[in-house]
Amino acid sequence: MTKILVVDDETDLEVLIKQKFRQKIRDQQYQFIFAGNGKIALEQLQLHSDVDMVLSDINMPEMDGLTLLTKLSEQKSLLKSVIVSAYGDIENIRVAMNRGAFDFITKPINFEDLELTMEKTLKHVVQMRETMKAIKENNILKMYVDETVLNFMSSREYESSIMVNETIEGSVVFIDICSFTKISESETPDTVVKLLNNYFDIIVKEIIAQGGYIDKFIGDAIMAVFRGDYHLDRAIDACLAVRKRIEEQPALEAIGYKPKVSIGINSGEMISGNIGSANLRRLDYTVIGDIVNTAQRLQSVAGPSQIIINQSSYEKIKESFNCRKLEDVVLKNKSNPVGIYEVMD
Repeated sequence: MTKILVVDDETDLEVLIKQKFRQKIRDQQYQFIFAGNGKIALEQLQLHSDVDMVLSDINMPEMDGLTLLTKLSEQKSLLKSVIVSAYGDIENIRVAMNRGAFDFITKPINFEDLELTMEKTLKHVVQMRETMKAIKENNILKMYVDETVLNFMSSREYESSIMVNETIEGSVVFIDICSFTKISESETPDTVVKLLNNYFDIIVKEIIAQGGYIDKFIGDAIMAVFRGDYHLDRAIDACLAVRKRIEEQPALEAIGYKPKVSIGINSGEMISGNIGSANLRRLDYTVIGDIVNTAQRLQSVAGPSQIIINQSSYEKIKESFNCRKLEDVVLKNKSNPVGIYEVMD
């Protein structure tokens, strides 16, 4: 029996679904579970770990559908979601897809279309599960499997490890929260962590809005990657939005702190792969290479509120963004001074 979680604050939808799918409910083909918002949905998933798919609205109290998508991608990587919302504009569709939605249906609901979409989604879920099962049951691996290996194969690290290592074209962004150590030296650990997470939430939202993804958190800095069409333009748009949003945050008058960010951006070919230690069972799907290293070094020379790019990136975006030439700098492991530009707007 297929178990489906429906997340919507409109109680009428529960009645409609039970009516439209009454035959399949009676035949025990479908079982529906209902939640009024994303927070309740996560609680239901704790009670029903065998849910096969999620149908979710966007606009809901306490936790909206887009936030729920982010939580599901972190906690239930194999669970697929379909957004069912009256907010069918391209921006909402794009954000939903970037956060892992499998498909998008607009309200008022065409139930024939909904059922076809559900069948397509469930078919994909079954295929994914069969693939994972086949890998785990590989006869050669069975010769070497012990409990430790089985635990690893059930982890998110293992799911990432089956991804292909490749050379990609993209843009890397390093965003550092300036002088944050000042806070950590004067405030309680709880205050420091809550404040840092608040700043990170602001930054992450703008990165995701431009189709980027978070590669890693490094202390009080973030590394993000952008791929696809106009990846450098989208990376810069995201950074401009991050700078604006962070500078809008209130100052901490008690310690004389006003949040600002320093940002470095670089673009080009990188190696994308699963990097880490199999012995420690710690593997990260990340990007590496000179493009990444240079982006981090560009960030290191950026001052508060500065977004720094090199000459190569400037040539690609100079017709779209207002930039200011700065003095050449010497970057670590670079034999010659490097020409840099500050992105103004």
